[in-house]
Amino acid sequence: MAVKALNELQPKEKGRVVYIGLRGKFRLKLMDMGLVKGVQVEVLGIAPLGDPMEVKLKGFNLSIRKQEAGLIKVEIPD
Repeated sequence: MAVKALNELQPKEKGRVVYIGLRGKFRLKLMDMGLVKGVQVEVLGIAPLGDPMEVKLKGFNLSIRKQEAGLIKVEIPD
């Protein structure tokens, strides 16, 4: 299985979170919302100017800036 940064995924691609490189309060906030290791995420769309991107996890949609998404690594099934 390949590992990519979350911001490298295209709409409709799915992956399982394997690493969260964020720090501080923002990391804790995302983890409280369910963005933890092992959770499956799906990219729903990317804003017209490329930022932010919308991902679906645990039944809800989350918008995240591409800079932060670049610090989240996901495992892509082959």
